[in-house]
Amino acid sequence: MGYHWKWYRMPRYLIQITEDGWMLGPLLQGLIVTFKISGLSLILAMIFGLTAAIFRLSDSFTARLVAKGYVEFIRNTPLLTQIFFIYYVIGPVFGLDAFGSAVLALSLFEGAYASEIFRAGIVSIHKGQWEAAHSLGLSKWDTYRKVIVPQAVRRILPPLTGVGVTLIKDSSLASTIAIYELTQQGNIVSSDTFMVFEVWFTVAAIYLAVTFPLSMLVAELGKRMRTAE
Repeated sequence: MGYHWKWYRMPRYLIQITEDGWMLGPLLQGLIVTFKISGLSLILAMIFGLTAAIFRLSDSFTARLVAKGYVEFIRNTPLLTQIFFIYYVIGPVFGLDAFGSAVLALSLFEGAYASEIFRAGIVSIHKGQWEAAHSLGLSKWDTYRKVIVPQAVRRILPPLTGVGVTLIKDSSLASTIAIYELTQQGNIVSSDTFMVFEVWFTVAAIYLAVTFPLSMLVAELGKRMRTAE
């Protein structure tokens, strides 16, 4: 097709050598931002997910309704729409910048899916564990915290790790609100250099290098859990 490959130019966009030493190029700088967004979002997603799961199993009709509404709304609307809504509507009200808006949107989105995983894990715990905790005089909160959740997390660790893999990939949508993560940096470099193929092959390879080991970890955890059972 007559395309002249220029792979020799790509290393400078990964690592740049200067008189004072070396520094990360724009693509790896973007990867650091991707890690920050994904890490913060994952922590919040676990909190939102566990809270929603407990609410859905609550005796309170209001709590169940709120949790059900949250999960259904998130699961039935596109993530990109949620990012725009939080950035343009919620963000200005609460003073969230683009980074904060992206983290909130991603954590709410992944939290909705994590809640189903947490709920399945909690429901899978044998009824006798609840009865034993009750006989020891533990409150419902202490029962969740000390007995149920620790056991549930062991069972659902593989799918929860999978949420982290999905989150890293979904974080690329943060580029739509001008956050200079990996995808946005790739877009800028390809626009400036016209090395479309080289840049996007490299960006894809970086994502693969990050997510593939995590996917293998998910598979290994799942295998070990099945063996333990």
